[in-house]
Amino acid sequence: MPFVSKKKSKDEHTSLTETSMSKPSGEKSQRQADEPSKPKLVFHCQLAHGSPTGLISGFSNVKELYSKIAECYDIQANEILFCTLNTHKVDMNKLLGGQIGLEDFIFAHLKGSVKTIQVFKGEPALGLTITDNGAGYAFIKRIKEGSIIDKLGDQIKVGDHIEKINDQDLIGSRHFEVAKMLKDIPVGTTFTLKLVEPTREGFLNIGARNSKQVQKSVANGKQTMRMKSGKVEERDEFVDLAVAKINSLLETFMGIHDSDLAQTIWELGRDYQNPHEFIEAIANSEISDFGFGEDFVFDLWGAISDARDGRLMALNNQ
Repeated sequence: MPFVSKKKSKDEHTSLTETSMSKPSGEKSQRQADEPSKPKLVFHCQLAHGSPTGLISGFSNVKELYSKIAECYDIQANEILFCTLNTHKVDMNKLLGGQIGLEDFIFAHLKGSVKTIQVFKGEPALGLTITDNGAGYAFIKRIKEGSIIDKLGDQIKVGDHIEKINDQDLIGSRHFEVAKMLKDIPVGTTFTLKLVEPTREGFLNIGARNSKQVQKSVANGKQTMRMKSGKVEERDEFVDLAVAKINSLLETFMGIHDSDLAQTIWELGRDYQNPHEFIEAIANSEISDFGFGEDFVFDLWGAISDARDGRLMALNNQ
């Protein structure tokens, strides 16, 4: 499989966390002497509809990742709707979230055809779960079987980016904002969705993953990189179960899916011994703007307690 090598940037020869170039040379040399050398993290990438394999490095968040992919393939970053891990298919269970495994293969899904759909809201729930790509695009993660949207057949699909509701442009909106707008549409009215499908044709150059190409010097199959910080951490099944449970509550109560938010909620509550401390921690945190109701916060606390006390692990092992 050929490799894309349009331009070698400085990031391809450095680690994710560089010492600033503005540091005095003496201080820089001292820090380099004091700190152990960090491995270069390089990820393999393809465009989901077919492309040569590219090498991507030097990113620590989604926007930076999209820029690196765009640079590699000579496209615009805003052409990327979302990324999946280890599959070129539009599989929302493989969606890139707040973490990426050091052995994961990235597939970037680009914008495809645009469509406009008229929807009659005959009941309060449309049956949609909304997520976003962390770079300004909200899209459909799940469609509930038997729901209003499901009955429209193939007109609306999982993976479709919601660009507009009626005449309101949603580019730059977060998933919870889009979900609330859909919820607030009055029952008995017809509204318009402008949607952008991910490109589904092609798949001409999709290659099998080569295990010899992964970064074995740093990866043990359980390590992940946090997208916000660029830090490498050990994958923990205990935490994964907690995040999955919190995400299911977000989906049920708010109609959204956000692994990064779920991880933040877990980290806020894991060290507290009672729900009142947890409520106060949320109120004083960056997620206070979500305006979680008290009943919902108590459900979140229940999920955190179940995970921390091992009950989720016990249920998973049954």
